[in-house]
Amino acid sequence: MKVDLDDYAADLIKSAPELEETLDGLFHEAARMMSPAGLKDYMDGAKAMTSLGKGPRLLISYLDEMPQVAKECGEDVIRDVVGAVLKLASMVSGEILVLMLDTLPGAANRFGDPELLRGYLALLHRLAARAPRGLRPMFGVLEELLAKLTLSGLRRWVDFGAEAYRRDLPKQADYFGLVSEDSRAVLKQERRGTLFIDSQRRLNFYLRAFWARDFFLRPSAADFEGFRPFIEDGALHLPDAVDGINGASGLDLYRAMCAHMAAHIVYSDHGLGQEALNPAQIFLIGMIEDARVEYCATQAFPGLRAMFDRLMPDTPQGQYEHETMYLLEKVARALNTPGTRTGDLEIDNLVETFHGEIADNARETMFSWSLGVELYNLLAQRRAVPSLRILESLKIPYRDDNRFIWSLSDYDWSNQNAYQPAQGQVRKRVGLMEFVNEVDVETAGDDAQEVWVLSSELFPYEDEGVSYNEMEGKAPISDPFHYGEWDYKVQLMRPSWSTVYEHRPPMGDPDEIDTILTAHRGIRHRIKQIVDRLRPQGISRQRRLEDGDELDINAAVDAMVMQRIGMQPDMRITMRNVINRRDLAVCILLDLSESTNETVRGSDKTVLELTREASALVASAIEGIGDPFAIHGFSSDGRHDVQYQRFKDFEQKLDSEVKGRLAGMKGGLSTRMGAAMRHAAHHLSLRPEAHKLLLIVTDGEPADIDERDPQYLRMDAKKAVAELQQIGINSYCLTLDPEADAYVSRIFGTNNYTVIDQVERLPEKLPTLFAQLTK
Repeated sequence: MKVDLDDYAADLIKSAPELEETLDGLFHEAARMMSPAGLKDYMDGAKAMTSLGKGPRLLISYLDEMPQVAKECGEDVIRDVVGAVLKLASMVSGEILVLMLDTLPGAANRFGDPELLRGYLALLHRLAARAPRGLRPMFGVLEELLAKLTLSGLRRWVDFGAEAYRRDLPKQADYFGLVSEDSRAVLKQERRGTLFIDSQRRLNFYLRAFWARDFFLRPSAADFEGFRPFIEDGALHLPDAVDGINGASGLDLYRAMCAHMAAHIVYSDHGLGQEALNPAQIFLIGMIEDARVEYCATQAFPGLRAMFDRLMPDTPQGQYEHETMYLLEKVARALNTPGTRTGDLEIDNLVETFHGEIADNARETMFSWSLGVELYNLLAQRRAVPSLRILESLKIPYRDDNRFIWSLSDYDWSNQNAYQPAQGQVRKRVGLMEFVNEVDVETAGDDAQEVWVLSSELFPYEDEGVSYNEMEGKAPISDPFHYGEWDYKVQLMRPSWSTVYEHRPPMGDPDEIDTILTAHRGIRHRIKQIVDRLRPQGISRQRRLEDGDELDINAAVDAMVMQRIGMQPDMRITMRNVINRRDLAVCILLDLSESTNETVRGSDKTVLELTREASALVASAIEGIGDPFAIHGFSSDGRHDVQYQRFKDFEQKLDSEVKGRLAGMKGGLSTRMGAAMRHAAHHLSLRPEAHKLLLIVTDGEPADIDERDPQYLRMDAKKAVAELQQIGINSYCLTLDPEADAYVSRIFGTNNYTVIDQVERLPEKLPTLFAQLTK
């Protein structure tokens, strides 16, 4: 989708001549913040502003403020804002509309959620219909109102003023301008203790400190009795404001809500089904499941138990409609605190079963299912099961409504609607004529939203044999890959700490690789002898197949016999001959840091040249075996820019393209090994082979420009080795540093590295080492 400013400029400048000098800047500023679809909505909305006849200030205010509103609450609200302005245009003056747009970014910042902002726009429309003269003074004090009230509180404050002073216009203006005592009194009455927007940042850090990962928090309007937090679309939905309870502050209540819902996500592997369950059983199973995830959380972080205990209710008699609710409160407390008794023998036995078996079933949701059904059966035998309406009145203020556990199997955590990052750059392949005639911004930078790619070279008219790519082209880079890093000082993983970008390797002359292979003919002959011993031999025959390649005579005869005697024959009467293969995938990861450009002592070659020769030889060797293998390289310029290059992928042949990439290999920058290993593991984990090997070739220890502690990146690389081992990837290091024994054994383990003292022998050693490792 292409949005052309020229399609709108004439109408916009005609309506507001002041835009003649600033429109282009406003357009490109919005284009950097919005996707093409959002930009089109933005410009269509501006065109709609011109049709209202409310003066140029309305259009200018819209163009100035809407990008910030979209940044705070998403591009989808642009249409809602435009619709709200069009509705209000027939009810209020243009000056009021300008005030509305001027104050909208602040409102969007305070609400932070598109649904809440839509509710605010609906509230403005309702106020305009009931008390239009209250809008102007209210916009003047809107910042104070939103700092003290939630959307539901603001709605009640507005409704009181609109109803109480419907016919008294002077007092109406005083009320909505916070001048009258009635206005201040209602504001004080509706003010809640702790607002979500004031606590969100602290809550995010609070959860990250526990589980070293991000959780997405969103406010929801808690404007009805019985509202409970919930998990939906990958986000934790919390009330927009809370009051302190049981001696705990509002912030502590928010913390308990967040910790409880985060525990559901962290300690739940699969959900539960509601088949054959009635509503009361579903509620009681959810109650046991709450206790299970809180047990897991308190085992990891014992201090959470005191916070949960303090928020457990102790409701006096007469508050509930059913006597069983007081018993359920005691059950919740007993499940949370071992040793607590309810005074009911059968219930206490069930609680003791929970505490006795929870250690072996800490991550098993079916354990909660069985105990929840057992609790229901106990109550049903006594005819003491309350209705769902009464059950849902159980006053445990920090627990969610448990919809998450009943829909966990439907969640797609790789595509969450709760958190949508900005739309990435789109690369579109086009033909020559479209490329030449339709390019709209020839000077667009790296932040362009849409990049057109021409598969062939394009030469300027003054053709001198040099294409545009050679003159000013930039090699594309991938989207960022974020990986955690291990901080050995605090013994925690820093989430999404390093960023890896895949760069296209520069091309060199493929003949250089052919020259290398020819020059090392003797080494290649010795390698060939080793390879011949590794090459899989023989054929295995798979019988009794339904879709084989040829008829299995024995199986066919058996089938005919079974058919003649009147029995059902086995129709699997074909077979297939399968060549034996080694079930192994290998990734060779090359250190391409600046130190590889140094000349090897006693030789006229650099470490990089020897690495290139070794890569060519090992590629030739593995090609003969038939194993899928890849050759990748890495360097780094700080944690935000780990550069990763793929010279050969697993299914590629050793053709002229791969040889050209190997010939163009260059060294530079630093060695952030842990992030590169995790990214190499990402590619290996996509392979179907049963055995996977990551072979790292480096000339020094991990180091980078933004980390002074020499142990930090060593410990992170050691952690990366352990992570790869857990997912079935073996790591082995071939180091060219003669002093590497001091650190490499701590990173890779005693038997998982080789030190090459004579670097000039690397081309010979690398293929031999590969053969030994994969024998």
